[in-house]
Amino acid sequence: MIVMVLAAGCHDGSSLERLTEARRLSSDLLVWFANATDAADRAVMAGTDETATGYAREAEQATQTAQQDADALKPLLTGLDYTPESRLLEEFNGAFRQYRDLDRTILSLAVENTNLKAQRLSFGPVQKEADAFRDALESVARTSPAKNAWQVKALTATALSAVREIQVLQGPHIAEADDAAMTRFEERMASSEQLARGALQTLAGLLPTGSRPQLDAAIVALNRFHDLNTQLISLSRRNSNVRSLALSLGQKRVLAARCEESLHAIQDALGKRTFAGTR
Repeated sequence: MIVMVLAAGCHDGSSLERLTEARRLSSDLLVWFANATDAADRAVMAGTDETATGYAREAEQATQTAQQDADALKPLLTGLDYTPESRLLEEFNGAFRQYRDLDRTILSLAVENTNLKAQRLSFGPVQKEADAFRDALESVARTSPAKNAWQVKALTATALSAVREIQVLQGPHIAEADDAAMTRFEERMASSEQLARGALQTLAGLLPTGSRPQLDAAIVALNRFHDLNTQLISLSRRNSNVRSLALSLGQKRVLAARCEESLHAIQDALGKRTFAGTR
């Protein structure tokens, strides 16, 4: 009789320890999952490659810890014969697998930062070359013969306006998510560049030899502008920031909600359990 009582007490003590551990793991799992989603969101919104990479690493570490907690919780629930909780954990694991696969895609895009790089290119080097083009055209106008002054001014204004039009189109292109819309922006850019080059070609026939260095400087600036704009378009086309944000606000949010719902349900169910394993 004494042996049976002691055995029962040991069994109850073991069940209590396992239940306590299950509750701890389920609580930690929810915390680590929340940490993972928060760090991933910060990676998507980061303004530099270094910051995005740091948050992405933090998100991955938190995700791995959450997975470890889920793996440790499974045998505890099975050993306690907690079938409802085990089923909820399986639901979480299924959604979590999908979440992790999607999150890897999002984080790999986030650390590329191609839209932000394109934006910095537009505000920095591209702007510099556009201004150099403007300065060269102003020199051309100042050195042109008086008899052609109005034509030269009209042509330089046309060329500069065309380059400014390309700059204006860069912003919408960087922000655009639709490939077809980006193609239309690029077609307008190409048309504006042709207009600028046509104006320079016409200028070449109007200017004296002494104005040729200024015109050559304008052509060189336009060529550099073209090369930088081509780089910008390539970065913008990759659309890593736009795509990562869209995935975060769409599919990932749905999967995260499913994961959290399962984890809260596990916590609630375990909270209603007694040490003896009954409700």
